[in-house]
Parts: sequence; structure tokens; C-alpha cells
Amino acid sequence: MKKLFVTIVSAAAMLASATVANLTVTGAAQADALAQNLCTYVEGNDRLRMRQKLREDRLQLRRVYESIVCNGMTLIQFAMHTGSDDIGEFMVSQLPGSALESTGDLEWAESNGHGNGSVAQAIRERIGG
Repeated sequence: MKKLFVTIVSAAAMLASATVANLTVTGAAQADALAQNLCTYVEGNDRLRMRQKLREDRLQLRRVYESIVCNGMTLIQFAMHTGSDDIGEFMVSQLPGSALESTGDLEWAESNGHGNGSVAQAIRERIGG
């Protein structure tokens, strides 16, 4: 399982070169597919499908959260950017406050005009601020 999480960060680069060379990179391909799915679910504000995917893959969001990036943003930042408040609040409820603090999601929200939104408020409540 840990190898899957480690490969998420470099999955895009490895997958691109592996696809061109027609190599089989199962771990990287699975990690890339997971990241793409989660980003799609966040963009579509589809909390149900995200929960099903995590359950299907036997993953906890807190274990993969810091490794997944959607358009250069964390999953919660991407949720705020796309206006996906339901799934943003869901993700905040699934993550420990320390993870939210270390990724700087609240600071990002405040500096990008999302500081008054419901997701930012949920983060404040979660981290106790």
C-alpha cells in the first residue's frame, strides 16, 4: 500500500514516459487513475462517488490527501476553486487538523478570495481557529 502512495507524486511523469514506451507500470498507472478520479469527483461535487472509490480501493482520504494535486492545488483548494462546497466540507471532516494546517489550505483560501466560504469555515472549526 505504501508504494502506491509514494508513486502518486511521480505518477504523471512516470506514466507519460511509460505510455510512450508501451511499458506496464501498474502501480503508477493505478495511482494516476486514482488521482484523476478523485479530482473529477471534486470538480463534479460528487461526494458519493468519492466515498465509493475510496471504499472500493480500501483507502482513507487522510493517507493520500497530501499526495494528490489537481491543477496545482490540493483537493480542498480545488474544491473551493470549483465551488464544490459539499465535497470540500466532506474532505475537511475526513482529515485531521494537522494535515489541513500543513497543506496551508486555509491560508490559500484567504489569499484567493475563498476565506468567507463554507469550506474555509469548516477548516477553521476543524483546526480550532
